[in-house]
Amino acid sequence: MKRTVRDILITAGILITAFLISIAFQNVFRVDEHISTLFAFAVFLISMLTQGYVYGIVSAFIGTLAINYAFTFPYFAFNFTIPVNLISALVMVTIALLTGALTTKVKYQEAIKAESEKERMRANLLRAVSHDIRTPLTTIYGSAATLLESKDDLSETQKETILKGIKEDSDWLVRMVENLLSVTRIDSGKVKIIKTPTVAEELIDSVLVKFKKRYPDQNVLVTLPEELLIVPMDALLIEQVLVNLLENAVMHADGFDRLSLCVSHRDEYAVFEVQDNGCGIPAEKLPKLFETYFEPDNNVADGKKRNAGIGLAVCAAIIRAHDGEICAENSSEGGAVFRFMLHTSGEQP
Repeated sequence: MKRTVRDILITAGILITAFLISIAFQNVFRVDEHISTLFAFAVFLISMLTQGYVYGIVSAFIGTLAINYAFTFPYFAFNFTIPVNLISALVMVTIALLTGALTTKVKYQEAIKAESEKERMRANLLRAVSHDIRTPLTTIYGSAATLLESKDDLSETQKETILKGIKEDSDWLVRMVENLLSVTRIDSGKVKIIKTPTVAEELIDSVLVKFKKRYPDQNVLVTLPEELLIVPMDALLIEQVLVNLLENAVMHADGFDRLSLCVSHRDEYAVFEVQDNGCGIPAEKLPKLFETYFEPDNNVADGKKRNAGIGLAVCAAIIRAHDGEICAENSSEGGAVFRFMLHTSGEQP
């Protein structure tokens, strides 16, 4: 329905514009010779900008009637006996058919190309995720086999260490699956964002509680604005963004010893920043950092578990769904800064 309304408006707008310009040519500039050419160009534009053949052909007939009625003697009367009008009609219909066929073919080829690119990216994603999941699964399997086969030979401390490793790898797998489901649902448009006013300080408290459960030994330096900051958002999804960014720093900021989370208020935006003082982000990776699908890269900066970029892709999808902005850069002081901004009012930008 939206596409039909759009095509009707485009057709009507271009035809009305062509009609008004033709009146100006005739009455102001006293030019009649190029009116048929103007309507032929209008038919060409309509055929280019609308779907299929119908609108172009209909506009060709309407243009012919307009020329016959308003711009051909006798004025304001139809006369189909004049050969030039019939030729103009034939030319405009031919233009509509040829242009419609060309644009349909081009759009079809673009659709095939886009679908092929999607399939390639899906294959890359599946390959990367499969690689990442295999490592913790292998560890879990080996640890469980060790407990079953040698439980009598292991001390309580050794058993506790093995079980702790199984739990950590299981938690990592759960988060990987959650992120994968989130990014596919958001990208497919199946998730509707319902914004509710949320106090930034309460949001950060909830984020830190979740993060501390996963990384109890990791300190986070928190900076909050002095004034009460209320931001319309889906709090659970923004929590997921902040936890993903903090976890990304822990996993990939090789050599860091400081992790900070800063919230500030700039004009009509609430700005959230996660910063570390680690190894930073290679310059060649920055442009594609938030893409959902990318070519697998085995050269991980810190050699720890990769996450196929799913976590950062989830962050970007969630922020885009909130009509916000997200970016990453290397700090001049060393390390990386991940920043996203949300509107502090419920109105759209």
